[in-house]
Amino acid sequence: MPDRVLSILIPVYNEERYIETLIDRVQNALVPAGLVKELVLVNDCSKDRTPELIKQLCEKYPNIRAFDQPYNQGKGAAIRRAIEEMSGDFAIIQDADLEYDPNEYPVLLKPLLEKNADVVYGSRFANREMRKVLFYHHKLGNLFLTFLSNAVSGLDLTDMETCYKAFRCEVLKSIPLRSNRFGIEPEITIKIGRRDLNVYEVPISYHGRRYTEGKKINWKDGISAIWTIFKYGFLVNDSIKK
Repeated sequence: MPDRVLSILIPVYNEERYIETLIDRVQNALVPAGLVKELVLVNDCSKDRTPELIKQLCEKYPNIRAFDQPYNQGKGAAIRRAIEEMSGDFAIIQDADLEYDPNEYPVLLKPLLEKNADVVYGSRFANREMRKVLFYHHKLGNLFLTFLSNAVSGLDLTDMETCYKAFRCEVLKSIPLRSNRFGIEPEITIKIGRRDLNVYEVPISYHGRRYTEGKKINWKDGISAIWTIFKYGFLVNDSIKK
């Protein structure tokens, strides 16, 4: 049987401090036998040295496919572009910082490879042996948004806002996504909840960074997420691409 492709979708914006280390970690991360990695990088019109570093990484690693957005649109738009460009059998969303550990790909992929799941969420709040202590109000905001999302989607998640989401690519490609920024998280979750899909959740580690270290999400994105939950929960019902 030929190898199947794991598409790792990486939206990037102003990550010159971390992008090289992150890509090296992704490349060195082990994946289950029978899978090969395809890295799909989407540069969201970065203003620092990120484009130059991506070019160097493409020369270093032939399995990177890099694309540039014509102007800055946000994480959601970059993910949508990556979905359009991916060619894999399975997909994992990976932020371009160092908050999430690529060595946990096998944990995320296991339910998919065993054909138990269509979608897998990596939860920062599920039980595990140890965790980095997070800012309380940031965690409280995540839990509140997860509660609202669960109430609308009918899913019983512990961490809707997690970056680490893994999919069968045919499922991911079939979901119409419209959010440009961080609203992509509740939008995709609500649309998954409306489908007859098997959704699993696995515990992952999390190494959250401070705003002084380049963290971009803020309270305005929390307000936007609440609107997104209301919009796709009650106003717009388009969980399948026509």
